Amino acid sequence: MPTVDDILEQVGEFGWFQKQVFLTLCLLSAAFAPIYVGIVFLAFTPDHRCLSPGVAELSRRCGWSLAEELNYTAPGPGAAGEASPHQCRRYEVDWNQSALSCADPLAGLAANRSHLPLGPCRHGWVYETPGSSIVTEFNLVCDDSWKVDLFQSCVNVGFFLGSLGVGYIADRFGRKLCLLATTLTSAVLGVLTAVAPDYTSLLLFRLLQGLVSKGSWTSGYILITEFMGLGHRRTVAILYQAAFTVGLVLLSGVAYAIPHWRWLQLAISLPTFLFLFYYWCVPESPRWLLSQKRNAQVMKIMGHIARKNGKLPLVDLKMLSLEEDVTEKLSPSFADLFRTPQLRKHTFILMYLWFTSSVLYQGLIMHVGATGANLYLDFLYSALVEFPAAFIILVTIDHCGLIRPLALSNLVAGAACFAMIFISHDLHWLNITVACVGRMGITIVFQIVCLVNAELYPTFVRNLGVMVCSSLCDLGGIITPFLVFRLMEVWRGSPLILFAILGLVAGGVTLLLPETKGVTLPETIEDAENLGRIAKPKENTIYLQTQTAERAGT
Repeated sequence: MPTVDDILEQVGEFGWFQKQVFLTLCLLSAAFAPIYVGIVFLAFTPDHRCLSPGVAELSRRCGWSLAEELNYTAPGPGAAGEASPHQCRRYEVDWNQSALSCADPLAGLAANRSHLPLGPCRHGWVYETPGSSIVTEFNLVCDDSWKVDLFQSCVNVGFFLGSLGVGYIADRFGRKLCLLATTLTSAVLGVLTAVAPDYTSLLLFRLLQGLVSKGSWTSGYILITEFMGLGHRRTVAILYQAAFTVGLVLLSGVAYAIPHWRWLQLAISLPTFLFLFYYWCVPESPRWLLSQKRNAQVMKIMGHIARKNGKLPLVDLKMLSLEEDVTEKLSPSFADLFRTPQLRKHTFILMYLWFTSSVLYQGLIMHVGATGANLYLDFLYSALVEFPAAFIILVTIDHCGLIRPLALSNLVAGAACFAMIFISHDLHWLNITVACVGRMGITIVFQIVCLVNAELYPTFVRNLGVMVCSSLCDLGGIITPFLVFRLMEVWRGSPLILFAILGLVAGGVTLLLPETKGVTLPETIEDAENLGRIAKPKENTIYLQTQTAERAGT
């Protein structure tokens, strides 16, 4: 009797229906990019200096340029690697006194400027930017600069916590319901973030948005995987992730056009309400419905797919019960991820791979730092680097599968980090080149591990498995800034040593996973346990029996 993938071959593995679902859900993937990395533009820190009452009036009276004003009234540059004193300190001088001259206003107060007392920026800051960010609005600089890191950490904490709850909802109540609920909640929270009156509200809305937004993206990913036939599911899954890169590219253009953070936040949040039309455009996953024994809906959806794809209508579609006399529905449980030896091994390895990919991906970006002066172009160039990674995957997985490219990419990323340890800091071009090779490798890892994760778990626990394992990615995102910047205080190359070890070990443990090339998605725990083994007669497997109109007439 045919399996689910056999039925998809008859009704169309990648026909008009699948193409429509794929393109509509790719919009969801692109819209997730501003949530994940939007802080680059929402919280950029421009050059700034202390606001000193009277300086502006004195500058106008004397006809100073901005450079002259800074030279005469602000502290000079500090030691290498330190913030300039004028950003966080000011001269304790009354700039309104009439005795100050235009030639050198501080000359009459002290023979040497270093003898003048310095104080904090009690009156705020002046920011050198035509736009605005949460940094400029809430003065998140100097002693409060850590609050920018906390703002980003909140969304990662939300990703981490939401991975567990949202994954269970998707497997218990369906992918479609989870997608619609999380999309609506994320859109509302995005708008609330744009109108947040204070920093505390920003943190709260950011945390709550993190709780649901990743669940929306992952539910779309699982839906795409489960709607496609065996021959197309990997390709569309990779392209779904590439749509995230499209979102990065579009974000740089939108941010350039809208330099004010509140309007930018509205611009990236309001369009997401349109995804509620998925209620009419995207049906529930037939695989999930099969695992829940909802036969009537499966028949309806399979018939709809056949009509959309121009195939012969299925006049008789019957799902047989499990060969074992099991009548209860299959409900997901966290314990299912560790219940059997193979699933337990897969879960631990995938957790480590997700954690490593996050630490290396974000860590390499932080360690290299900005290489140019244009925020928008730098972001655009770094985003474009990810397109070749998707192309490499597409041209290799059909010949090599997933496991070997995943292992090799981890090794390349780890080796690149190891090589950077021995490259002189003066050879900037070489450092950047090797870092880009490392980033290319870890980008490939990010895309493949998501696909491997979905293919190693049975249907009824697949979404939960992806969410739980990928939660380690969020944990890595929370701690990476601390790993990078604290270790750099010890030695500049210290983070690279850690990255190299993580990447090389990841390449080794990846080879312990079974190859899923040409293998039907597992429907039961027994199917998942037998992955990579010699095929045996299937037991406890969900089957479908179909009869086309043509066959019915003969």
